[in-house]
Amino acid sequence: MGEFFDKIPDYIKDHIKEITKRSGMPDNEESLEKISEGWLEKERIFEQEISNMKMIEINSFEKDDPKGALILTYSGSLINLGPIVDNVRKVSYASIGLRQDVPELATNDLSELESNIDIDDIIEFKVGPVKRTSAVYKISICEEELSATEQEKNITKAATVIIDDFVEVNKTIVGD
Repeated sequence: MGEFFDKIPDYIKDHIKEITKRSGMPDNEESLEKISEGWLEKERIFEQEISNMKMIEINSFEKDDPKGALILTYSGSLINLGPIVDNVRKVSYASIGLRQDVPELATNDLSELESNIDIDDIIEFKVGPVKRTSAVYKISICEEELSATEQEKNITKAATVIIDDFVEVNKTIVGD
């Protein structure tokens, strides 16, 4: 199809096509290429920041794991899953900002996961900033053992940098 779309993992291509349809941009190959280029840049940003913050990627995350995590979905949304404190998690959800069918930013300080989180599966919340997310592309956690406060600080710092960079990527997509 196109230079950037062809670099998207095959199992995510249909999802990228759906994002393009819901983006408010024309549903054509040029828009698909812009969305694909932005998705690839967001993947690079995510990987770079988790490396900078000395976080590691994992394939699954137990719902009762006391650690926090930073999660990237197929659609490029970012979930900041805080560590468990007093039986709840502080969770924030930041959408890719181009979709018109999901909130741009949502948080809930009393979140609970419905089930474990696995790569390629959706995240569902008993209580959360959203009921469910698109499928999980990457899960990262702090590499070293840190207190809940330190985890929260590191994950929030990484999420803030990533979200700020994602906003800039979105400006280039819609600004072209």
